[in-house]
Amino acid sequence: MASQEAFQAPNNSGLLDLSVVAPAHNEEENILPLVEQIDGALAGRGIAYEIVIVDDGSTDRTRERLVGAMATRPHLRCVAMTNTPPGKGNGQSAAFHAGFRAARGELIAVLDADLQNDPADLPAMLEFLRGQGADMVQGDRSHARKDNVVRRWGSVVGRKTRLWLLGDTIRDTGCSLRVMRREIALALPLEFKGVHRFIPATARHLGYRVVEMRVNHRARVAGETKYGMGITKRAIPGLLDLLAVRWMRSRRRPVTCREVRGESREPVSAAAELQIGGARR
Repeated sequence: MASQEAFQAPNNSGLLDLSVVAPAHNEEENILPLVEQIDGALAGRGIAYEIVIVDDGSTDRTRERLVGAMATRPHLRCVAMTNTPPGKGNGQSAAFHAGFRAARGELIAVLDADLQNDPADLPAMLEFLRGQGADMVQGDRSHARKDNVVRRWGSVVGRKTRLWLLGDTIRDTGCSLRVMRREIALALPLEFKGVHRFIPATARHLGYRVVEMRVNHRARVAGETKYGMGITKRAIPGLLDLLAVRWMRSRRRPVTCREVRGESREPVSAAAELQIGGARR
């Protein structure tokens, strides 16, 4: 059972301090260790947090195990994707979209459910966010990965292509471990497949400050990878997604606005300005 220290009161805004969101598809062996490791990293630190697991069309006992754990962990929640293809999920982008809208934290942390991301990195990432005055901390596993030559070369080509087409300098954009302000999470167009690979680049384009931090990387010990390894399953779809993001970026327009008052002609205060889908200026 999780420590009662995990259950802190919400802050004055009515929101929790932190939501930890993790999409899961057929992770029955990993899901409870993930919850335990998140609790181990955050409990007792004075953080009001919750864990939101998005069950993305699992066909194993992932949801069953989550429901069982929720009986003793009131801060654990399960969001189930609907309208998923038979035997499959809707993908990480859609799962993040659902999880972010269910989350109740001022800050949102995301990580994979396969235990390759280390929840123990979260406290340091929160401190780094505050210390850097940033809006997002993006994890970087590149120093710790032990990929073969083909994957290393593919990563180099991918980074250079993103730099050329998007001006994206993020070193490890494939790392799901990140912490961001709530407003960023809600502004991302994650209803489109593949956009989750461009979360830090999109946040920067919206005007937010994104910094990178070294994090741990662990080998998968249970379950199966959900990603294709061949060029037709990975590189070509990735390039198409990259071109789509570039097109969407060229079409994006500012959507900030402010209310105009009547006869008084008094200027609207800065606090009344509505920032819808854009960064704080």
